[in-house]
Amino acid sequence: MYIADKWNDYEVIDTGDGDKLERWGNYTLRRPDPQIIWPIVNETGLWKKADGHYHRSSAGGGQWQMSPNLPERWTISYGELNFHIKPTNFKHTGLFPEQAVNWSWMMDKIRSAGRPVRVLNLFAYSGGATVAAAAAGAEVCHVDAAKGMVQWAKENAQLSGLDSAPIRYITDDVFKFVQREQRRGKQYDAIIMDPPSYGRGPNGETWKLEENLFPFLQSCTSILSDNPLFLLINSYTTGLSPSVLHNLLHMTMKAKYGGEINCGEIGLPITKSGLNLPCGILGRWESK
Repeated sequence: MYIADKWNDYEVIDTGDGDKLERWGNYTLRRPDPQIIWPIVNETGLWKKADGHYHRSSAGGGQWQMSPNLPERWTISYGELNFHIKPTNFKHTGLFPEQAVNWSWMMDKIRSAGRPVRVLNLFAYSGGATVAAAAAGAEVCHVDAAKGMVQWAKENAQLSGLDSAPIRYITDDVFKFVQREQRRGKQYDAIIMDPPSYGRGPNGETWKLEENLFPFLQSCTSILSDNPLFLLINSYTTGLSPSVLHNLLHMTMKAKYGGEINCGEIGLPITKSGLNLPCGILGRWESK
């Protein structure tokens, strides 16, 4: 498992009964996590004093119960990277801290490339990977179908001192964007993607991972440069194995470029128990 254990501003304090107790900077949040099927050992102390508690509803969704001292949003840092945190109606905060293992990895790859690097970030959300790649010196194209997430990514870049960095922000359906870039003859040295299990584009386009991911990967190989640096897939789709990502990358990236594939779970350390919380999977292809 790839463990994001280099945080100072974030930690999973404790887990149990379907919830995780987290510290985001100076504030604590209690949020549900379906992977946590073990009990809380001692539901006292910080569990009872969380600044925000997301309560699930039996009818689906849920709502936040927040203390008066919890701001609407605040900032946390990961090294030189800064991010706005804001509890949303869907229990999320605008950041997936386990992705820090990928940020560090891609920053090392970009900085050691010894050449200019153009990065395409697809399904780019609030721009964690965009900020990381830009901070490492890459030219980045950030694409997401949600206008609000693209704006959030711009704010995160500004927080990280990247106002003038070469970042292009696009609100669009990612599949159509890749097809247009192919027609334009555009090329990238690295591609990052975090495809959802299911989604809709701004014009009603439908995305189903089990149907669309393989042909989408094939399309992406057509806009990579002759000497690509890496391709990264993140997935939070329940039941999807890292071996599936390995097979997809083998049939697309490795078949065309050779290189090396590494896949596995991604997670966070739990302070109280010393265990690790699984949070998703990743597939990395990189040139040798």
